[in-house]
Amino acid sequence: MTFKYTKAFITIASPKISILVEFYSKLLQQKPQPYIPNSYAEFDLLGLRLGIFQPQKESLVEFVNSQNTTMSICLEVENLAAALAHLNSIGYPPPGEIISASHGREIYAYDPLGNRLILHQSKKQ
Repeated sequence: MTFKYTKAFITIASPKISILVEFYSKLLQQKPQPYIPNSYAEFDLLGLRLGIFQPQKESLVEFVNSQNTTMSICLEVENLAAALAHLNSIGYPPPGEIISASHGREIYAYDPLGNRLILHQSKKQ
C-alpha cells in the first residue's frame, strides 16, 4: 500500500505552552492561527508550520524525559543585525556572537525553554 504525505511541520511540546506562545508571537511578529489557549498554537512561516502544543497528561513523561537534541529551528533573515536587535528587544539575547560560515553569517539563540534557534543570513550572490 502506498501513501502520500500532505503537509509537514515542526512541533514543540511543553506544559508551559503560554510562555512559548508569547515568545514565538513576539519573535515571529504574528499571532498564532489557529490558537486554542493552553492546548495548541500554530504559526505559518512561509509555508512551514510551527506548532506548539501542551502534551496530554498520559504522554507528558515522553516530553519531560527528553534530552538535549541536535535539532534546531533555522530562520533565514534578510538582515541578521536587525534580527539580533529584535531578539534583544524581546528579552532573549543570544549567548554567543555572530559567526561566519561558508554559507553566510548566523547566530545561535534559544527560546524560553532552551530550544535552539539558528538565525541565518545568506551570503549575497
